[in-house]
Amino acid sequence: MVTTATSVLALASAMLGFSIATPAAAADRCSDLLPPVVRPVGSKRDITPEDLVRLRQIGPLEAVIPAPSALAVSPDGRELAFVITRADPTTNSHCVGLAVVDVAGRSEPRLLDQGGQLALVSNEYRKRIWGIGYPLTITPHWSPDGKSIAWLRRDNERTQVWVADAASGQARQITHSPVDVEALAWSTDGKTIVYAGRRGQVEERAAFAKEGLSGFHYDTRYVPIMSNKPMPDAAIPWTAYVVSPLTGEEHPASQDEAALLPPDMIGKVEPPPRAASADGRLAETHRSSANPVSPLLLSVHAPGGAPIDCNADACRGSIDSMWWTGDGKALIYLRREGWARGDSALYRWVPGEREPRQLLKTRDLVSNCAMAPDGLVCLYERAIAPQRVVRIDPATGAMRDIFDPNPEFLGIRFGQVQRLEWRNDQGAEVRGDLVLPPDYRPGTRLPLIVTTYMSNGFLRGAMGDEYPIHAFAAAGFAVLSFNKPRAVADDNPGLDTIKKVQGDGIRNWAWRREVQSAIDRGVDKVIAMGIADPKLIGISGLSDGSSTVQFAMINSRQFAAASMSTCCLEPWAVNVGYGPAFAAHMQEQGWGALTADDRTFWAPGSIVQSAAGTDTPLLMQVADREYLGGIDVFAALREQHKAVDMFVFPDAYHFKYQPAQRLAVYRRNLDWFAFWLQGRIDSDPAKAGQYAHWQELAKEREAAQRPQD
Repeated sequence: MVTTATSVLALASAMLGFSIATPAAAADRCSDLLPPVVRPVGSKRDITPEDLVRLRQIGPLEAVIPAPSALAVSPDGRELAFVITRADPTTNSHCVGLAVVDVAGRSEPRLLDQGGQLALVSNEYRKRIWGIGYPLTITPHWSPDGKSIAWLRRDNERTQVWVADAASGQARQITHSPVDVEALAWSTDGKTIVYAGRRGQVEERAAFAKEGLSGFHYDTRYVPIMSNKPMPDAAIPWTAYVVSPLTGEEHPASQDEAALLPPDMIGKVEPPPRAASADGRLAETHRSSANPVSPLLLSVHAPGGAPIDCNADACRGSIDSMWWTGDGKALIYLRREGWARGDSALYRWVPGEREPRQLLKTRDLVSNCAMAPDGLVCLYERAIAPQRVVRIDPATGAMRDIFDPNPEFLGIRFGQVQRLEWRNDQGAEVRGDLVLPPDYRPGTRLPLIVTTYMSNGFLRGAMGDEYPIHAFAAAGFAVLSFNKPRAVADDNPGLDTIKKVQGDGIRNWAWRREVQSAIDRGVDKVIAMGIADPKLIGISGLSDGSSTVQFAMINSRQFAAASMSTCCLEPWAVNVGYGPAFAAHMQEQGWGALTADDRTFWAPGSIVQSAAGTDTPLLMQVADREYLGGIDVFAALREQHKAVDMFVFPDAYHFKYQPAQRLAVYRRNLDWFAFWLQGRIDSDPAKAGQYAHWQELAKEREAAQRPQD
């Protein structure tokens, strides 16, 4: 008896009492999760912060960060599945759905399932699991017969495996794991699904509850800034199970079954890209020196044969990912190249040939590619256009659109975006994108905002997505979207561990000086172009970008306003706030200990120590899980009558994933830079208290600057 996938789902639901989710059950607030077919008409308008927050997204925000592709090609190569999300700041939630689209691009996408929450990445640091708020890239998994799609969906704070019928869209939850499911794979016959999660966390939570009754022992499990309890142990491994989508029955996975899962990468460095062909050949990349971040080299290994090295310049450097063509004859690979690796280039190499053939080269961002029989399907985004799904011919490089998730942006006008290239004082290549207002008149000097520390693809909000680049431009600012340079230490073959590479950058604050000189020279360039007003320069950043802001406030008098999203690497945060394990690690790298009272070491990098001589107005918009790292900076600046304001966002992480919070951050950054760089105040009555406070800060700052009798 042959049973269709639809009837299998219906039968299983009836047997087990599972509910079936369908697109028709979706809430009205998510009715536009897939875009309207009608395209914008009429005159174009300026972009708003709301436009940026409500962008539909496939895959990661920063697509150059290593992650699995968000696109999944069906076994027959005809359809493409992906998870699409859209933030809703009104309800402070996310619309999430599973969609499929014809690879040939002949029809509009279909939404198979809609519902659930945004799933977030879990990160390891110093052997503990830290949440950072970064969205998890969820890759759908087609069944071998192409009739069903399995994926991870999060509901009620738990991530489980769901399965949808690829034709009807009927979907249901098939696992009920007590911990988050982190990985899944179909069995080769398509009858079962292997999945994994850290089941040991159940026992760990019980142990924590018991320990708490007599008091937690303060030790390396603690990250005080993040939590008042011990952090989860990253050494707890995956436990793999096998579940039947038909009956719901499950059992522990055998070794062979567990081998179907991808490797557990928590606490591990992402391996260099590799790709296996159908005939057993393996394309691999390896480092060109002992330095773990040195440029990659490309080679192919055939079973029983000698490796074939590609010695062309185009086969070394920053190779992002690789795929074999369907006939297995050629290798296609994506490389970041050009000045400061600012270009995306696709190459086709037939092993044994001397030179690969370049198929495509662009300053736009190509990412998240997957191989289909008729071509490579990828995400493609431009500085002034959000991502769209495209198909690239692996023989010619010709590109064709498949799906535009955000056609509304065709009705938005953007200013000119110009790629700038320069070098820092150490000679490293540096790049940035200069964004101008839509109505910019040549020869007019504007206030300039520097955003950090990546500039790739659509210029949304810089690293962390908190600084709305195009909204800044629409408000009359020039924006230098700065991409950090490659560190001098990255090319030193004598540094054979990550620890040594990082330690070299800490010595005499070398890395911070490299970044600072890169920003200074970039700002000088924009000033020399006659675009930036040298007296009205702002700077912003999250994470390493916040450290850039911190260092700039101490070591430069260039900046008239600043905003940071995290704060700060000060003696207290380094040695206390992030816990004993973090402190030991940082001290091993060369950071000053808490009791060392090493004022010489901290002089270039401590705002607390330099508060009296620091005069840049500073806005701090920080998560509740990180704000303790900045309270000493806030207190020191206020003690010296400096202009500083801080806002703390509840239930937030390093990346502020909540849509309402993201919108608030966008708006306040716009207001802050407009106040200090343009002398402009929003007339919205709801903001009267904000501006009254900032005006008091300005008066106090002005009084402190006046010579004392």
